[in-house]
Amino acid sequence: MIVDSHCHFHLLESTPSAESALAEARAAGVDYFLNVAVDVESRDRLVAFSEAHPRVLTSVGVHPCGKGTDPMPEVLAELADHPAVVAIGETGLDYGAGPGDYSWQQARFRRHIEAARRAQRPIIVHSRLAPDDTVRLLKEERAEEVGGVIHCFVEDQRTAAAMLDLGFYLSLSGILTFGNARALRETARELPLDRLLVETDCPYLAPVPHRGSENRPGWVCEVIQCLADTKSTSFEAISEQTAKNFFDCFPAAANALGAR
Repeated sequence: MIVDSHCHFHLLESTPSAESALAEARAAGVDYFLNVAVDVESRDRLVAFSEAHPRVLTSVGVHPCGKGTDPMPEVLAELADHPAVVAIGETGLDYGAGPGDYSWQQARFRRHIEAARRAQRPIIVHSRLAPDDTVRLLKEERAEEVGGVIHCFVEDQRTAAAMLDLGFYLSLSGILTFGNARALRETARELPLDRLLVETDCPYLAPVPHRGSENRPGWVCEVIQCLADTKSTSFEAISEQTAKNFFDCFPAAANALGAR
C-alpha cells in the first residue's frame, strides 16, 4: 500500500489535469491521497473531488501565507464536519519572507489548533524557517491533544525530537532526494520509521529525477525509494509502514474510506 499524505490536486496547472494526474498515480501504484487545503474558498471543490474519488481524502484550513477568508475556530470546525475531511490545515508558520512581524500568522495558527480540538481532527503543520516558534506554539496550545503531522519536514534531530515528543508524525517530501539534502538524509536515517509519512506536496518540490517539473502525486514513489535507500531497507517496507502510519495519524481516514 502506498499513500501520498500531502498533495494539492486542485493546484495542478499544466497537463495532466487533476483527473489524469490521479489516474497516473493510481497506475504507478499509489493507493490513497490526502488533498490538502490552502484556503477555505476551495473547500467545496476539494470535498466534491473526494466525493468523486473515494481514495482521495481532504482537509480544511488556511495556509500560513494564504489570503482570502480567515475564519474563526468554530467556523473551521463546522467546515470540517464532512466524512471526507480528516484533518485541519495546512496551518502553521512560514517565515520565508525574512525578518518581520509574524504575530498574525501565530494567531492564525492558534485558531487552527483550537479548531482541530473542536472538530476532533489532527492538524497538518507547515513550518518554514520557524522551528522554535512552531514547537512553542504547539506546546502552548496543547496540540498534543489532537496530534497531526509536520509536513515537508526538513529540520534537525533536536527539532525532530521535540516534535516527536508532542506525538506528531514527520512527513518527508521530494526534498529528501535533492543533492544538497545530505543533512536531512542523515537526520532521516535516525528517525523512527513508525512515526514517518511520505508526501509529494505536488505541484511543488518535484523529486529527483524530475526536478524542475510540476510535481505529480505518482512521484511519491521516488520519495519512498530514497527513504528506503537512506534506511537500508526495502521499498515495500517503507511503503507499508508509512501507509500504516498515515491511518494511525488520521483516524478519521479509515472511517471515511469504510463508509464510502
